[in-house]
Amino acid sequence: MSGTFYVIGTPIGNMEDITLRQLETLKSVDFVCAEDTRVTVKLFNRYEIKKSLVSFHEHSTPAAAEAIISRLLAGESCGIVTDAGMPCISDPGEVLVRMCAENGIDVKVVPGPSAVVSAVAVSGLPTSRFTFEGFLPVPKKQRTERLELLRNETALMVFYEAPHKLRATLDDLAGFFGGERRISLCRELTKIHEEVLRFTLDEAREYYSSHEPKGEFVLVLEGAGKASGEKITIESALEQVKKLVDMGERPVDACKAVAKESGYKKGELYSAFCGK
Repeated sequence: MSGTFYVIGTPIGNMEDITLRQLETLKSVDFVCAEDTRVTVKLFNRYEIKKSLVSFHEHSTPAAAEAIISRLLAGESCGIVTDAGMPCISDPGEVLVRMCAENGIDVKVVPGPSAVVSAVAVSGLPTSRFTFEGFLPVPKKQRTERLELLRNETALMVFYEAPHKLRATLDDLAGFFGGERRISLCRELTKIHEEVLRFTLDEAREYYSSHEPKGEFVLVLEGAGKASGEKITIESALEQVKKLVDMGERPVDACKAVAKESGYKKGELYSAFCGK
C-alpha cells in the first residue's frame, strides 16, 4: 500500500503563524521535500522537528521526482513545503502532485498562510473576484502579450514582484491600464516591516521615484470598471499608444490595442500618432 503525500503550508514571514496540524504532520511523515532545505531547517530548528529533508525545486531532475514517487509507492509518507506559504501553486511541487495523481497516491492538504489571499484581504479593493498572475514574464514580447490578455480583466489582478523590478513593472502597468487605475502594494506581509500602500498607478510611480523599493511585494491591481465606457480624449488615447510603443510594441499594434478600449478607430489613432 502506498504512502500519503501531504501538501503543507508554512508561514509567509512570521513563524508564529504555523498551525498545530502543520507541526503534527511535519513530525509524523517519513521525510519532507523542501524548496530550499536551508530555509526549512530554520523552521525545523525553531519547533524541534527532526526529519529527513529532500531538496526539490525548479531545477530538480525528473529522476529526483521519480525517486520521491518510488518512496511513496513503497509505503513511506512525505510532506512538501515551500520557502513560504502554500507549496504547489506556481511552484515546482505541482509536478509531484500530478505524478501522485497518476500513480494513485493519496494527496492531502494541510493548509496555511497565503501571500495572495492575505494581500487581497487587506487591499481595500473589491474582493469578490481575483486572478493570480504570479510574476510577469521578463522578456518584453511575452510581458506585452500577457498584459494584453489582461487589458479588459474586470477582476482584481494579483502579481508578485521583486524590489529591483518594481519601478519598471509599475511603468508597464500604467502603460496598459492607465495611471488612474488603483493599486495596493503589499510589502513584507506578516513581517516586522509589513506595509500596505494604496495608490493610483501614477501615484505609486511618483512615490517610488523617490523611495527605494525594499522587500518582496504583492501587487493587487483594480480590475476594469463596468462604467469605464466613457470615451476618453484623443490626447489620452495617443498617450496610451505612446506608452505601448515605448514598451516595444509596433505603432500599428499599439493603435489596435488602444482602439479596442477607447472608442477611436485604429486608423484614426495611427494617422494622428504617426503624423505628430
